[in-house]
Amino acid sequence: MTETATFGGGCFWCIESAFKQLEGVESAVSGYAGGHTDNPSYRAVCSGSTGHAEVVRITYDPDIIGYNELLEIFFTVHDPTQLNRQGPDVGTQYRSIILYEDDEQRALTEAYIEALDEEGGYSDDIVTELEQLETFYRAEEKHQDYFEKNPRDAYCQMHAKPKIQKVQERFAEKAKQV
Repeated sequence: MTETATFGGGCFWCIESAFKQLEGVESAVSGYAGGHTDNPSYRAVCSGSTGHAEVVRITYDPDIIGYNELLEIFFTVHDPTQLNRQGPDVGTQYRSIILYEDDEQRALTEAYIEALDEEGGYSDDIVTELEQLETFYRAEEKHQDYFEKNPRDAYCQMHAKPKIQKVQERFAEKAKQV
């Protein structure tokens, strides 16, 4: 039985490629969520007018990788203290957001963020939004598997590749063997 989790932490190409490195992750699909426009396009989301964030919907096997492990990886591969941006990408579409799918995910996420705050691991406040997933819109096909299709792309080399390397190094026991 699989479950799903939806995270946004900057450009979806980077988050998607990082999560695809993990055992138990069956798919990572780039898309849009958290906005107010039906069937938004990439161009509309990038304009900031739809309210959507670039997100990745992860389908995973909870017997292999748990939701809390996904949270740990999510908070490792992006900076949850940057408001409406990640690195060079600026705008509400790049905000840090977790879209929970049920009360259990909400409670686990709230507890995880509270524990991070108590640990004091970040010098600034965590600004990650937490809201219920209403609708996930799959991004256009050219945005799916973007890193795999464009590994030499300068943006991918500068921003996605370091996230992939971080996952492979820090979570080596969970990384897929290539």
